[in-house]
Amino acid sequence: APGVFFPAWTYNGRVPGPTIRATEGDRVRINFINASGHPHTIHFHGIHSAAMDGVPGQGEIFSGETFVYDFIAEPFGTHHYHCHSVPLTQHIHRGLYGAFIVDPKQGRPEANEMVLVMNGFDTNFDGENEIYAVNTVGFAYMVEPIQIERGRLQRAHVINLTEFDPINSIHLHANFFNLYRTGTSLEPDEFTDTISMAQAERHMIEFTYDEPGHFMFHAHQTEFVELGWISAFQVS
Repeated sequence: APGVFFPAWTYNGRVPGPTIRATEGDRVRINFINASGHPHTIHFHGIHSAAMDGVPGQGEIFSGETFVYDFIAEPFGTHHYHCHSVPLTQHIHRGLYGAFIVDPKQGRPEANEMVLVMNGFDTNFDGENEIYAVNTVGFAYMVEPIQIERGRLQRAHVINLTEFDPINSIHLHANFFNLYRTGTSLEPDEFTDTISMAQAERHMIEFTYDEPGHFMFHAHQTEFVELGWISAFQVS
């Protein structure tokens, strides 16, 4: 947010970390180098062996060490990864997370795709968030709305990694979307305009705007909206 800085812990210098994408059945190999002063892991949501689980004793590495995560990408869907070192609240809240998207072998219809990671930041370390956002910067997509085309299918991978609050949500204005829960189905589970998500829940949504204009989307908790989690699409 303007004038607000946060001492984040990061994967590759950014929050969220890099989006990792694969096709179902691909072999994924992540070379993890811990250049920080704390022990860290990468825990992937998905299916893998115990040795690749990224928890203390199995894939946790200490300062200056390296580890290779090696597994087959499955199942297809919208997933994520995060640090699983303790204290877990600190490692997640400070920014050690990112999207992990596994595409189905047969593919999906062509669409404009985006990743929306819902997060929050406790800037004074009192156990409550002062800033809420999608993709880290409060109000960013109100200042520079996401540009999309009228009539083109939009696909958003929505991931909730907000610490300290049990529930986050997303609401599209003037539209409904097809909801694919966890992105693990080829057929939608629901047709709606608002969903609530607990921490670590993630879903894929698809929608199309048929009219040009400026359309908001945001959390449906007014506190979150006023503290940064409000965005917009500019449909042309």
